[in-house]
This record gives sequence, structure tokens and C-alpha cells, in this order.
Amino acid sequence: MSDERNGATVDPNEEVAHIIRTARLLGVEVDETDVAQWLTAMAAAQFESKDWAIDEEVGIFGHRITLLDFELATLQRYRRIADIVQLPDTPNIETAISLSGSAAQGRIQRYPGDCDYFERVNIKAATREEACRLLGQLMREKALAFLKGPTYDLIEVRFGTWKTDVVRDGKPVKAGSSITWRPEEVQAGKMEVFRPDGQPWTVEWSYGELDPGWCKMDWVIAEPEEGRVVNASNMLDVTWETPEGEIVPLDGFLDPYFQEVYLEAESIPLFSKLAQRVSPQALGEYVYQLTEQVRKYTHGNANYGKAAKRLYNIFRLTGQHEAAALIRELFDEPAALLYQVWSLIDTLDDAGRSDSSLDREAVISQMDQLIREVIDLLEGPQETGIVMALLRLRDSITGVRRLEAAEWSGIISSSREQVEEEVNNYFRAKLLAIPQVVAFLERMDQSA
Repeated sequence: MSDERNGATVDPNEEVAHIIRTARLLGVEVDETDVAQWLTAMAAAQFESKDWAIDEEVGIFGHRITLLDFELATLQRYRRIADIVQLPDTPNIETAISLSGSAAQGRIQRYPGDCDYFERVNIKAATREEACRLLGQLMREKALAFLKGPTYDLIEVRFGTWKTDVVRDGKPVKAGSSITWRPEEVQAGKMEVFRPDGQPWTVEWSYGELDPGWCKMDWVIAEPEEGRVVNASNMLDVTWETPEGEIVPLDGFLDPYFQEVYLEAESIPLFSKLAQRVSPQALGEYVYQLTEQVRKYTHGNANYGKAAKRLYNIFRLTGQHEAAALIRELFDEPAALLYQVWSLIDTLDDAGRSDSSLDREAVISQMDQLIREVIDLLEGPQETGIVMALLRLRDSITGVRRLEAAEWSGIISSSREQVEEEVNNYFRAKLLAIPQVVAFLERMDQSA
């Protein structure tokens, strides 16, 4: 079998051999059989009549290329978490819940960070105003129903857009910014801020209905049976279906479906209806957005771990399979586990709060696991510094020595920065040794 790309014939066997040689130069272990199977599947996906597919046996669906990276063994776990974070269907509202981000790429990202969900919410209503009211009602009911429990704590809700500048917690917030609601504010149905002239202002929950904007809900979730805690977010893509059947995105943009694995087969009718309305230019626009994010994460306060995730998606979606395969292997290396450590430090920041209702044993078990992983992966001053910091956090959670809020925050911040530096160094060194990545970054900078 041969593969035609850009007018040239590529021998798949030679391509696999070249990937393995390059990976060895990078110091990365490669499973030859896995790489060959992945390249074959990627090539086959390009010739299908439509770009999304259904796995009828397990009831999931999504973009063909995205499904290739989903780990079926984790499906039931993610469905259990989805039961907590997803919005329910109602007579006038239909939804489709999916998994996105690193959690949807379990076959390659053995150490995913957060559980990121993406939910399409289609509201049938006579007017846009009514659709926004129904959305606000549904989100608040969901937040109140899953505010706090032994296995979950609501962290925040994004709902609404500031129409004017305000001052909140002593800090200026610009008009056009997303409104962030704390759990107690969602519960009260209002928040207290100041206008720019210093006048106090009580903002009702219904204010968010004027322009829902970026809608998102965040929880920290404990899994006692697994001895771990995780941050789980649900990003909402909300559309209004008019009486005439027109589909109107409430934020002005209908998101594409290039990174999502949908978890419920019964939501296929909604997905199909919306997929027909995705712009023909969606792939190009999506790649452009990812490229801009790569630019952000490779300049200034660089984050090459996040850049690697976006480069992988760019290369696999644009047919640059060899480069994608090389980056794919980076996430299966032990050093990539630090990316999960970094994410879990933030999770423990939420889970370790004094007012948290989460199962303490799960939080402590997660902390112990983090400490073991850091010991296994690091050495010298880096290991000592991070381990000692984590031990102090653990002592605070168990009540051995309570930390003041400022001290807790300082330790979290310091630990996060140290791990972030290690993650950044690992991915930067590996990425800049891949010729296709270097060429991509050079073209990106030239076009800036």
C-alpha cells in the first residue's frame, strides 16, 4: 500500500521507520505496531464520505480522527462524571454532551489533566429573550442541584457578559468580560459589585440573561473508589432554534466538532442538525485559532506543554501525520506525567479548602499519589522542594498543621511554578528537535 500526499508517493513502511529513527534521536520510546496502525487509520479516515462516525457498539460518536485517540476503557468513568456536570434535556431544550481536550485522547495522553466536557444546548423558544431566560434558569437549577456533596463541589459558573465596567473584590473588570459567579452568589441569585464611580450595585442573576456570552460550569470531583480528585468543567455551546427552524448561536458562533467525543448515541439527531450548519471554512478557522494559541504558548510566558497539545491537533487535522505521530509519542513518556501533576495541584487547591464537602480520604490519597510521582520523576533540589511543599499541604488537609489562607496559596503557587517549569523544559526540548515543528514555528513567526 502506498500513500499519495502533495503529489508524492510515500511508502508507509518507510514512514514508520523514519518516525522510529527520529523518535530514538529524541530519546522517546515508540511502539512500532501502534504507530503503523495509527497511520493506517489516519490515512483511511481521509477517504470517508463524511468526517464524523459512530461506534454503535458502545454508543459514542464524533470526528473520525478524534475517535482514533479515545480510550474506550475509560468510557464508563467519564459517563459517571458527566452525570454530575451535564445539563438535562427538557421539553424545550435538547442537549448533546461530549468529552474534549486531553481526556478525549486517552490512547496517547496517558496522564490527562482535567476532565473537560463540551455540551451543545439547543433551546426552542419564540424569542431570543425567552431562550436566554430558559438557559439562565436551567444553569442555575443545575448549579443548585449539584452545589455541594460528598463527591463534588461547585467551584464557579460563567454566565453573562458585563455591559459596563465594574469593580469587583477591589479589582477593575472591563465591559465585555465574562461574568463569574461564585457558588454562594449563584445560591443567592445575586452578587455585589461597585460601579466605576464607586456606587454599590447589586447584580441579579437575571442580568446574565441580557447576553449569556461564554457559558461554563466548573466542579472539583472526588472519586473515592479510585482514590483521586479531578477538576471537571462543562463548556456550553448554546443555540436558539426559532419557530421557523433557524439555528442562531447565542454567542454568535457555532463551534466545530473537531475535538469532541459524544457520549450518548441518543443525541445524534441534535448533533446532525447542528453539524449541517457548521461553516465550510470551519476547519481552516479552527486551525487558525489553534495556531494563534501556539503563538501565545511559545512566546513570552511560554507553555510548551499546551503548545504541544495544539500542535498535535493541527498536524493530525491537516494531514501532517508524521509530525503528529512524533508529538503523539511525547505524551506517553513518563516525564509527561508532570503535566498531570501540574494540573492536580490546581485541583487540590480547590479540593483542600476548609469549606469543601469532598471525601477527605480521596483528597489525601490523591496527594500521596502526587508525592510518589514527583519522587519517581524528579531528583535533586527540584524533587526536594516540591515534595516538601506537597507534604505541608497534606498536613494541612489532615489537620496536623493548619495553614493560613495566604500560606496555603503561596505554597500552591510556588509548587505550580516549579512543576510548570519542568513541564515546559521537557516539551520545549522535544518539540524543537522535531524538524516539522521548527518549520511550522518559523512560518508562524514570519506571518505574524
